[in-house]
Amino acid sequence: MTLATGLDVVHEDEHLLVLNKPSGLLAVPGRGPDKQDCLSARAQARWPDALIVHRLDMATSGLLVLARGLPMQRALSSAFEQRRVHKRYVAVVSGKLANPAPDNGWQTINLPLMIDWLNRPRSIVHWGMGKPSVTHWRLLDAGHAQAVGTRIELEPLTGRTHQLRVHLQALGHPIVGDPLYASPEQQALAPRLLLHAAELSFTHPATGQVLTLHSPAPF
Repeated sequence: MTLATGLDVVHEDEHLLVLNKPSGLLAVPGRGPDKQDCLSARAQARWPDALIVHRLDMATSGLLVLARGLPMQRALSSAFEQRRVHKRYVAVVSGKLANPAPDNGWQTINLPLMIDWLNRPRSIVHWGMGKPSVTHWRLLDAGHAQAVGTRIELEPLTGRTHQLRVHLQALGHPIVGDPLYASPEQQALAPRLLLHAAELSFTHPATGQVLTLHSPAPF
């Protein structure tokens, strides 16, 4: 359901919201008057008690959870911090990425990440000072083949800045359209970053029911 404020509402109840963020829209306000339009501000115009719980990069689209009120924000933030929220992403990476497992089982990228302070907002792999960062990936079926690269699904076990983007660059297959980590040729293959938060699943803090939400990738 899309409202006049430009919000795509995937789930709404008295405790929390799940919205579908478009690529190119900030999740929270940035610095400067030209960066005040964002998903959280649009949500608060409709639900004054809406509070951000987690973030997506501006270039990433997909599911974003907002709490309604401070107690729910604390409960949901705790669920994210304790990794009790299942997240799955869809991406198209450059080149031909092959899964070494014959059954297309989940593969693991375990590379520590840290902010590249001299080249912010980029992050880098750093074995000495990086924080533990783990991503699972596997191929999507052949019916989703892309002319510009390989379609995969991703499950981040940790939530470091740009984790999926840096981990895939480290594999030698940056996400298509990535303005920070892909080459100019790989960026030019798509008009946006081809990364989408497609699934969220967690136990609703107020009802105790498992809430599983989906958003098809728009690419």
